[in-house]
Amino acid sequence: MTANVAEEKTPAVPVWNDRAVSVPERVDALIEAMTLREKIAQLYGVWVGASDEGGDVAPHQHDMEEAVDLDALLPAGLGQLTRPFGTAPVDPALGALSLMRTQARIAAENRFGIPALAHEECLAGFAASGATAYPVPLSWGATFDPVLVRRMAAAVGRDMRAVGVHQGLAPVLDVVRDARWGRVEETIGEDPYLVGTVGTAYVQGLESAGIVATLKHFVGYSASRAGRNLAPSSVGPRERADVLLPPFEMAVREGGARSVMHAYTDLDGIPAAADEELLTGLLRDTWGFDGTVVADYFGIAFLTTLHGIAGDWADAATAALRAGVDVELPTVKTFGAPLVEAVTDGRVPETLIDRALRRVLTQKTALGLLDPDWNPLPPALDGADLDAPDALRGSIDLDGPGNRELARTLAEEAVVLLSNDGTLPLARPRSIALLGPNAAEPTAVLGCYSFPQHIGVHHPDSPVGIDLPTLHDTLAAEFPDTEFTVTRGTGIDDADLSGIPQAVRAARDADIAVVVLGDRAGLFGRGTSGEGCDVESLTLPGAQQQLLDALLDTGTPVVTVLLAGRPYALGRAATESAAIVQAFFPGEEGTHAIAGILAGRLNPSGRLPVSVPRTPGAQPTTYLGPRLAHANDVSNIDPTPAFSFGHGLTYTTFDWTDLTVDNHEAPTDGAFTLALTIRNTGRRPGTEIVQLYLHDPVASVVQPVQRLIGYTRLDLDPGQARRLHVTVPADLASFTGRDGQRITEPGTLELRFATSSTQPRLTARVTLTGPQRHVDHTRHLHAAFVVGQEPVARA
Repeated sequence: MTANVAEEKTPAVPVWNDRAVSVPERVDALIEAMTLREKIAQLYGVWVGASDEGGDVAPHQHDMEEAVDLDALLPAGLGQLTRPFGTAPVDPALGALSLMRTQARIAAENRFGIPALAHEECLAGFAASGATAYPVPLSWGATFDPVLVRRMAAAVGRDMRAVGVHQGLAPVLDVVRDARWGRVEETIGEDPYLVGTVGTAYVQGLESAGIVATLKHFVGYSASRAGRNLAPSSVGPRERADVLLPPFEMAVREGGARSVMHAYTDLDGIPAAADEELLTGLLRDTWGFDGTVVADYFGIAFLTTLHGIAGDWADAATAALRAGVDVELPTVKTFGAPLVEAVTDGRVPETLIDRALRRVLTQKTALGLLDPDWNPLPPALDGADLDAPDALRGSIDLDGPGNRELARTLAEEAVVLLSNDGTLPLARPRSIALLGPNAAEPTAVLGCYSFPQHIGVHHPDSPVGIDLPTLHDTLAAEFPDTEFTVTRGTGIDDADLSGIPQAVRAARDADIAVVVLGDRAGLFGRGTSGEGCDVESLTLPGAQQQLLDALLDTGTPVVTVLLAGRPYALGRAATESAAIVQAFFPGEEGTHAIAGILAGRLNPSGRLPVSVPRTPGAQPTTYLGPRLAHANDVSNIDPTPAFSFGHGLTYTTFDWTDLTVDNHEAPTDGAFTLALTIRNTGRRPGTEIVQLYLHDPVASVVQPVQRLIGYTRLDLDPGQARRLHVTVPADLASFTGRDGQRITEPGTLELRFATSSTQPRLTARVTLTGPQRHVDHTRHLHAAFVVGQEPVARA
């Protein structure tokens, strides 16, 4: 009898907390129990900063929003916490404690005990004070190494999860269409296949660590007119389908991404945030995406203030909800009181609220946030004395040796040797004139979303938090017996020419002049590269070209090193420099990589993810242009690049021989099988990156002259050879036809094995036979590369 009474007094676990019940049932039960205000509270975030004393987070006051009263909001619940670590400098351990205490408060103050989902930026590593600053995505593309990028992303994700973060706003899958755009550094390159494969690897790495990866910016942001941030995008349906969408399609299908962020831009007058065909029809109904769509920061309000398609906040919220946006970020605005009022007065059906809420709660359930034993304690604080915050300071290392080793390896693979007359590697020179604005600048290796450049610049009294050796530091370590003379010559973006004569004298007195040029990353005009830092032409910023030309006139061999966020036209230096080394913001270990390559300790293996222009005004252009986009007799503007997509030199040589094709014909649902031999014919170990391009001479709609459909890295010792076997599905020849459907059509193709988009080495002519065939998002996406053993030596 006593036992029965005890059983009756034991409170039942609510259905939404019961792990024995299916996730859909748990979510449905919770939605049924919630009031309208509680439902909507799960659909927005609040921008906060963690406390450096370990207390509750504080709402971030942004000039685009009104102040937020957490005390008033929390009884209804809260969907997300925006950037607790990425808003102001905070010790990682005390930030984790602050987030933990805030999560406990959030859960305690709403009826259902639901914590918030915390998100952070992670475009080039976890954007938190003291966290590893990895190379920017454009450097990921330069590696042509998805396996390494996946490892890096997993490390980033582990650091984020350790301190209580759930979601990362990365990767950027925008394909570069105009290098004048300020956010080129955040992209992976100008080719959709490279962007898709490397970006998908990053997604897989984040997701493997339990972080919700967020694909951005969906879609068309990088195709803005004249490369201006947030400008309208003028692209046709085929460019959207065949260039801009494939990376997102791949990351959804193969990466397992659980979130997508809409773009700010409009395509042909339809803002992405209000595009139901895009966010629901294509993303969900066709591709089968079942995660959450989150707003780019303030993007829903922009439907009123910038796009002018909504008359008030409620109209903006309605348009976004109908299109398929589930969560308003970074903070509550249109999804707050205006949306409550719009549902109450019947302008917005509550079913739209429930649809978005179901996706949000499904994700929170999958993250364990609705489990009965959920605990806000993050793994990094497990076992720590939480009552002694001062003792916690400095106890969490987000930049440990393993991270730095990954950052260095990635930087080493990303540095591109554009040209070399034999001057590199340097042969222990007696003296080096180290010149230019980035020669001794520690932050020259960082992109605009690194914590020091994104947030730290607003807190000049706070330490950078990570070790950032300058190129002077690392070169001096490589050449301890060399005499260095260091002078800036000019600044990054000023017109000061007064220091150029001193730089010229230093160059004339040295054996070698190494001039280090490029960008300063920043936001909204505070830098020469980064969000809102668009440029009118691709001339080097400031007076850097004048400095470079003056140094070339000295007669001293000039090695040009670029630490930049985009490619620049280099004028006469493209042909007159003794060597050119390109690094796209290579991260905290980047100068070690550059110094190692200059000294010959490392063999360069990076390849260009974007073309380097010959002239500063031949934009917009990428290698993907059709015939009329290339040099021709009907225009006096020659857009031929100085260095093409995929280009990069090494300190060894390779022979490509013995191309064989097993079948020169295949049906439109078949595949071709080919093989070739790559041999290292030099005296040093090296890496060859085999790139496979498809050329379709005659098609029913205009096609690019060629496009990348596959690649692989081959590491070969001197004299070593490998037989490379490649299977190419016919699906890789597909494109969007006149009726808007993706097709594979019969006809002759060229499969070009190349070292860059302009340097084919071996070409096979093959033919697709049979009827035209429609394909969809389930088509084959990759050629298969299999590396065999060393071939039998030829007689």
